[in-house]
Amino acid sequence: MKSFFQWQADVLVLNVLGCPGARQDAIGKVKGNQLKISVTALPRAGRATDHMVRFLATQFGVARSDIEVVFGRMNVNKQLRIKAPTTLPDCIQRVPVTPPGVANRA
Repeated sequence: MKSFFQWQADVLVLNVLGCPGARQDAIGKVKGNQLKISVTALPRAGRATDHMVRFLATQFGVARSDIEVVFGRMNVNKQLRIKAPTTLPDCIQRVPVTPPGVANRA
């Protein structure tokens, strides 16, 4: 993946650089081919990843069960699959990418 995200039909595949133990939960800036996501949870037995999934579910307007951790549950480098997000953060909206099967009206 050249970008930090790509569409696979209605699924958003997202490469993440997790930053546990932060002061607040936040979606940060793009770093290379990863999106920095800070969470307040500490990195203990996957709890920070679980917290990240809960946080991102609200940010993307999906249920927690619609987010799959493909790899990196116990690592800061992760890949997530988000099924049919209803809301997109600004950093994704600014990139002109149309999901396959959707007509481009530009």
